[in-house]
Amino acid sequence: MDDAAVNPAVEEKRRPRFVLASASPARLQTLRDAGVEPEVIVSGVDEDHVTAESPGELARTLATLKARAVVATLDDHATVLGCDSVLEFDGVAYGKPGTADVARERLRSMRGRSGILHTGHCVFDTATRRELRELASTTVHFADLTDDEIDAYVETGEPLVVAGSFTVDGLGGPFVTGIEGDYHNVVGVSLPLLRRMLAEIGIPWPALWQQAAPFKYDDAEAARYDETRGGTERAQAAAAAVQSLLPVGGRVVELAVGTGIVAAELVALGNLVHGVDLSTAMLRHAKVRLPGHVLAADATQLPFADYRCDAVVAVWLLHLLDDSDPVLAEVARVLRPGGVFITTTEKSETSRYAAGRTPADHRSQDALPHLIARAAQYGLALDGATTFPGPPKGTVPPATYPLIRFRRSLS
Repeated sequence: MDDAAVNPAVEEKRRPRFVLASASPARLQTLRDAGVEPEVIVSGVDEDHVTAESPGELARTLATLKARAVVATLDDHATVLGCDSVLEFDGVAYGKPGTADVARERLRSMRGRSGILHTGHCVFDTATRRELRELASTTVHFADLTDDEIDAYVETGEPLVVAGSFTVDGLGGPFVTGIEGDYHNVVGVSLPLLRRMLAEIGIPWPALWQQAAPFKYDDAEAARYDETRGGTERAQAAAAAVQSLLPVGGRVVELAVGTGIVAAELVALGNLVHGVDLSTAMLRHAKVRLPGHVLAADATQLPFADYRCDAVVAVWLLHLLDDSDPVLAEVARVLRPGGVFITTTEKSETSRYAAGRTPADHRSQDALPHLIARAAQYGLALDGATTFPGPPKGTVPPATYPLIRFRRSLS
């Protein structure tokens, strides 16, 4: 394929793959509230056996270890954020207490006094091999809690699993009388600091907003999506058909992975599958089925390097598009020479209308003649086809679905 066939505007706007190397729900929610939907990969670093010369340096060291541990597991470029928080009190580092007795003792020593919450931040960008290590520190003033308040708080379990035995954004909020510094840093990630760190490696903060943009489905629609689309039975049929057209081994990327129901069946058949989707509601389900292998991304701006994928799969995607060319161009870019693109085709106008969508006012983007002609512009030639059965009788879509395979040219 001629490299000039790839749209340069798409290349310039490709979104960064942003990974959060932390299991903290508070950090994830803070990023989500700021318009960022990161891919979460837990580092597995054993925090209990790491030491440093000061509480602040301990937080920064742990953040770095987390980021590096996740980077070591990646097989594609990404920008990874590692964070860790430590409360410094009387020069001592307080991490997670782990037990009720320790939490109770700490809270009693902290009441009516102040401590410093340190959060270490490590941003590792694999494309540039740059690693930035920073520390944000915020002074926290605690209320003069009664013994009864401390006992009741400890019984909730919350202080046992958070640094310093308290939260400012949860049940512990009423026990914090004030802070000096960045509020979000106390929650677990300093957004202003992270913005500056990302800017230093060439990633503007608004570029991450696009990853979190909602698409079509809300949480309720995503929750019932599988059962309204034929459930596991149809997903297994679709996966078996895709499997018959896949090369043996290699990396498979599913576009518009949705809840991951088809991708999970492909994994069960022995494939390594990565999924991308624009809908954060759908991705919450997909992440359960494909932990560590899904991310928010646009099919026209995939976060993969050139020629890195052996197969790209799109089941029930192209009929939703107004223009399939940007997707075909991007598929051609990421496919290795000889790699394959497998997609459903020929979504009928009747099905569009029954699904609540207006009939197409131009040629359907998954019509076979249209796809063959457009795909050829990007070095993709039709070389295989099969079908698979639709949902049970009585539902709207046709009884069988055509599935076709394009192969990328060797040049």
